[in-house]
Amino acid sequence: MAEQIITSFLAAVLIENFVLVRFLGICPFVGVSKRLETAVGMGGAVIFVMALASAITWLIQRFVLTAFQVEYLQTIAFILVIASLVQFVELIIKKVSRGLYDSLGVYLPLITTNCAILGACIINIQKGFDFINAVLYGTFAGMGFTLAIVLFAGIRERLELFSDVPANMKGFPISLVAASLVSLAFFGFQGLIK
Repeated sequence: MAEQIITSFLAAVLIENFVLVRFLGICPFVGVSKRLETAVGMGGAVIFVMALASAITWLIQRFVLTAFQVEYLQTIAFILVIASLVQFVELIIKKVSRGLYDSLGVYLPLITTNCAILGACIINIQKGFDFINAVLYGTFAGMGFTLAIVLFAGIRERLELFSDVPANMKGFPISLVAASLVSLAFFGFQGLIK
């Protein structure tokens, strides 16, 4: 069991990283990664929503969609679950940390349409995970998202402070170059687990 958990962790965080390998969830990845603090806050929100969404959507798939033979409603049902969870997270962050809520801005509600969360929920069903493995995979995928966004935020802060970037490459262009280089580095993990 421990070996299976470690394999699932390595697969979700490094080998199949949703942002850097699967290229899902790019909007908040690029939009919220200007500051490390904001990236950590967004990462935490995504971990929470992805883990909880994985659990709830697995239950809905098993006991509602499959039981009533309405699997074709999967995408709609999953998006409704994710949207509800994001509203819940948004209310909590607004009450607990107003500064984080303000710094995340429009990107917090965009978790609702974050294809990485929907992708994790659908992958759980496609791979035939049981409930525990679905929740673990969702949690680990969220951790992979957090690793990617925090790593990229650190790179962007360093670029801004210490690099002599040509004027026409400042801002978004150099961010895309840096993101592509980090993504290439993550492709080096392919083949780590067979």
